[in-house]
Amino acid sequence: MVLAEDLASSQRSISIAEFFEKNKHLLGFDSPTRGIITTIKEAVDNALDACEEAEVLPDIYIEVKRKTGDLFWIMVEDNGPGIMPEQVPFVFGKLLYGSRFHQIRQSRGQQGIGISAAVLYAQLTSGTPAVVTTRTGPATPAVRMEIQIKVATNEPKVLSNKEVPWDRTHGTRVEIEFTSTLSAKKRLIEYLRYTGVVNPHARIRAEIDGEPFTSERVSNEVLVCPKAIKPHPYGIELGMLKRMAEGETRPLLEFLTSEFSRVGKKTAEEICSIASLRPAAQVKRLNADQQRSLLAAMQQVKVPAPPTSQCLSPIGEELMVRGLEAEFRMDFVKARTRPSSVFSGHPFMVEAALGYGGKLPPEGNGQIMRFANRVPLIYQQGACAITQSVAGVNWKAYGIGQQGLPMGPVLILVHVASTNVPFTSESKDAIASIPEIEKEIVLALQDLGRDLKAFISRRDRTKLQEDRARAICAIIPDIALKVSEIVEKPLPDLTVIEGQIMHKVVARKRTTTGRVVLSVHNYTAKDVEVQVYDISTDPALDAVPAPDFVSPLDDTFTRVWRVILPPGQGWEASYTGAGGGSLDLRGISEQMKVVVDLDV
Repeated sequence: MVLAEDLASSQRSISIAEFFEKNKHLLGFDSPTRGIITTIKEAVDNALDACEEAEVLPDIYIEVKRKTGDLFWIMVEDNGPGIMPEQVPFVFGKLLYGSRFHQIRQSRGQQGIGISAAVLYAQLTSGTPAVVTTRTGPATPAVRMEIQIKVATNEPKVLSNKEVPWDRTHGTRVEIEFTSTLSAKKRLIEYLRYTGVVNPHARIRAEIDGEPFTSERVSNEVLVCPKAIKPHPYGIELGMLKRMAEGETRPLLEFLTSEFSRVGKKTAEEICSIASLRPAAQVKRLNADQQRSLLAAMQQVKVPAPPTSQCLSPIGEELMVRGLEAEFRMDFVKARTRPSSVFSGHPFMVEAALGYGGKLPPEGNGQIMRFANRVPLIYQQGACAITQSVAGVNWKAYGIGQQGLPMGPVLILVHVASTNVPFTSESKDAIASIPEIEKEIVLALQDLGRDLKAFISRRDRTKLQEDRARAICAIIPDIALKVSEIVEKPLPDLTVIEGQIMHKVVARKRTTTGRVVLSVHNYTAKDVEVQVYDISTDPALDAVPAPDFVSPLDDTFTRVWRVILPPGQGWEASYTGAGGGSLDLRGISEQMKVVVDLDV
């Protein structure tokens, strides 16, 4: 009895803020290293969502400074619509306060935890308040507030509130100080690069401990903000149905057709029939057994998948390719957007892109880029359904080495867009293993794998043809010269023979008796316009004809001639020099040219 009383006296309720203060690892603040990345991620997510809702092109500026020791100052500023002053304390000083949790649409943040958790982490590690400056338009003054969280009650505490001058006509600026480390600086820059890839309409500028970073927008098209849809019958549970029924005065038939997605009058009547309920019955008077019957009937009736054209915002194949090309130099890049699908009543869409070759590392594991609702997933790669799906594809069938994950110069991007991304935890680092999602990822990657296999096959064939052509162009003149010496006859004109063999534009560079000679012959059936690039240590001041452009760099000179050649015609230039260096033709596809450098 005494023990029970002692236990009872020690029991008390705790606030959400108090819970997360002791379990900050659940929100991605499990180490000082992750603190900066998580804070910037949450602030940038809010900024991008706000700009899209206001239909403006995002312009985001980030600054990270070390103040003293392990104390860092972080600032994120955007050009969004701003926040009403009376809402600022709750947005930044109250966990689980937001506008998107009850909306069924794609958005980066939904729970109302992210940025307020960063404020909580700041006051926990440094004791300093968050400073928020916001302005909603040119006619209203900017407001600056210092905010902390009352942990015991999960309520905001405003330490100061005043109007200040600000050069932005609208937007929000967040300043937070906390103890952390920049040991994950490389990963932070990686996060910003990845964010730029899947948000090609955004400009992101940053200065991280004195190091500048810029991701320019590659699209000036304003992103259409997704619109909320009603819940789908397949995506609700009994508790949710009971809450929806509370105080509902409309008849059951009207309730079903107006409160659920894809339920028309005919479908609603079928649900009522299976549940043995009258269409005119009042919803609020349904007892627990009738509610269970109604829910069971809703799962049995065939209801079309929820609409995705409005509630989802895919990146699109073209913008994915452009975003990757802006950040990475690759020989091959293709993207696929899968048709929308559904899991547990939640619509989702999978997009994927595949890059190969170029400047990608030739050895080791390929690079995997994971995204959910346009947000990079940086941590817990091994626990993510995306990684498991990538490993489940037989990449060897597409010409890529594989040891679990694909090997070599390959980059794989997977983006899952959904009204309810099934994350494995509140930190939103990894996507849970949902069979429907994994199936769509595998199908998208297999489709891209077939494209890559075709590219590699074409590239190998082209390389073989180029090697043969280069050998022919290099050997035929020598053979002809030897034959003419043996038979003691003049050297024949080889252009006809080369033209019959090549049907390409052939460029040569050779050095004889201190004179460098460049020549170009057009063996195609069309006019060609090319730029001849010659790079060497020779000044070539006596070049005939003179180049159109010369660029000296240290001891090297780059010369460029612009040449227009009709079919069957040739061009030649020469200058005094030792030769060497390199020769190239630009302005024509790789398949239509052969470059033979006889000095190599």
